[in-house]
Amino acid sequence: MTSNQSNGSRAYLFSIVLVAVIGGLLFGYDTAVVSGAEQALDTFFRTASDFTYTAWMHGFTASSALIGCVIGGAISGVLAARFGRKRTLVVAAVLFFVSAVGSWCPESGILPYGEASFALLVSFNLYRIIGGIGVGLASAVCPMYIAEISPARIRGTLVSCNQFAIIFGMLVVYFVNYLIRNNLGDTVEVIEQAMVDIGWRRMFLSEAFPAGAFFLLILLVPETPRFLALRGNDTRAFAVLERINGTAEARTILDEIKSTVHEKRERLFAYGATVIVVGILLSFFQQAIGINVVLYYAPRIFENMGATGDASMLQTVVMGIVNIVFTVVAIFTVDRVGRKPLLIIGSTGMMVGMAVLAALSFTDTIGLAALVFIIIYTASFMMSWGPICWVLISEIFPNTIRSQAVAIAVAAQWVSNFLVSATFPSLSEWSVGGTYCIYAAMSLLSALFVWKMVPETKGKTLEQMSALWRSRR
Repeated sequence: MTSNQSNGSRAYLFSIVLVAVIGGLLFGYDTAVVSGAEQALDTFFRTASDFTYTAWMHGFTASSALIGCVIGGAISGVLAARFGRKRTLVVAAVLFFVSAVGSWCPESGILPYGEASFALLVSFNLYRIIGGIGVGLASAVCPMYIAEISPARIRGTLVSCNQFAIIFGMLVVYFVNYLIRNNLGDTVEVIEQAMVDIGWRRMFLSEAFPAGAFFLLILLVPETPRFLALRGNDTRAFAVLERINGTAEARTILDEIKSTVHEKRERLFAYGATVIVVGILLSFFQQAIGINVVLYYAPRIFENMGATGDASMLQTVVMGIVNIVFTVVAIFTVDRVGRKPLLIIGSTGMMVGMAVLAALSFTDTIGLAALVFIIIYTASFMMSWGPICWVLISEIFPNTIRSQAVAIAVAAQWVSNFLVSATFPSLSEWSVGGTYCIYAAMSLLSALFVWKMVPETKGKTLEQMSALWRSRR
């Protein structure tokens, strides 16, 4: 028996997780790429002669990918349960690639190139929705895949790496957008016109490169042992578990998994409604606090604070770096401090950040103070609700209902995301300060929800979730 078989291979585990989190990187890349392109898209579609491009239409266009995210999240459970976690991620990679190329050239060789029209708007949004379906699949299945392949003692850390990848993907696309913009010309006027002509197209096309890499690499990783065991393939499940955990621990884990296999035909609410409600509310509050308004509309928000042109894009990059730093804080504390304390601390920081931003908005105070409290708000989210929500969604559900329950929770998250993002332009026209007050109130409610309803899952195996929820029925 080799030492690898006796002790497991940490390098093998990390290499699998590294591939899986590329799906998270694409999740972040796809959802944030629009932040650099949305103002050019606004200008471009306002040149259409066959329809009037309204603020509501722009809000829809900037967030149309979220419709696909809802669809992808909703069908993720069916695909993951029927075809496996790995194959579902392969599908997501293909959708990312198709969306990137299609958003780059929504004319598709049929419509007149570069001529804004209602048909082109529909085509562009369809390609963004296709990418959104990929995001929805990846958002549900990447953390599920990592959770099902990771040892319990470091599961929170490894699943949090997926959130790190999401934020890193956002930072990468902020930087890519900045570079694309800066290489379009020498003067502001030339750059702005080039953004309308070709800049936004290049921003969307840039996603095709990581999408292609993800497709090739995901073919090399194994299916999760829990899916294999639930499908009766104990030999392959044991082989994966043994290579990751070592022989003795692999036998123990496989026995625990098999002890729940007989329950696989139980209905969704076999463990009570509370676990499903908690999953849905975790998803709802992660979006209702307004984080994606900051992420999607970052350059526009910074311009409203007084920054212009390249400065607003550069501040977005700085914010992305801050997000990375505080996501790392979550990665190193989630399996030490626990899930609940981090969520409550994060909710408190977000409430303070949004409340002060609201006050600054009401008093027409812009500049450094606003930037500081935006950073406090986003840093609080990144060290708590950003990664921890995904950790909990991937681990709180019992094995036998995980695919369906995760799908419901993720679909609820993307519905909430779409509603918050699509309504921001209209709400900000009503009152920017009032909008921030709404997000501050949601941050407070999220802390109360975690305190009263969310169980602590630190150190528990996925199989122990069955007993936990049965005891709460």
